[in-house]
Amino acid sequence: VQLQAFGGGLVQAGGSLRLSCAASGRTFGGYTMGWFRQAPGKEREFVAAIGWSGGSTYYGDSAKGRFTISRDSAKNTVYLSMNHLKPEDTAVYYCAGRSGGLLPRADRYSDWGQGTQVTVSS
Repeated sequence: VQLQAFGGGLVQAGGSLRLSCAASGRTFGGYTMGWFRQAPGKEREFVAAIGWSGGSTYYGDSAKGRFTISRDSAKNTVYLSMNHLKPEDTAVYYCAGRSGGLLPRADRYSDWGQGTQVTVSS
């Protein structure tokens, strides 16, 4: 499975961005998609995940209440809508995929996109 993430950019604090991740290859029911982020000098952090068929979601603490993960199964695309952005949200955002349930651990995801930079200015 190949994943391609896009939609990052520069935004002021309090603003919004929507990231997209297009999946190609053998995706099917049971394929979970997730978003992680990594800031300079920090470990990769779980942001959110969504089940491909059931639409169940799981959010990391930093995303709860501000970010929404969604998917369009017909387009094999997952979205991350980010609102009320803060400077501490600045990071490279990666989409990831795995066959199986929603997990917040990066080492459980087998497929990764190239990352897209999100920069939030104060």
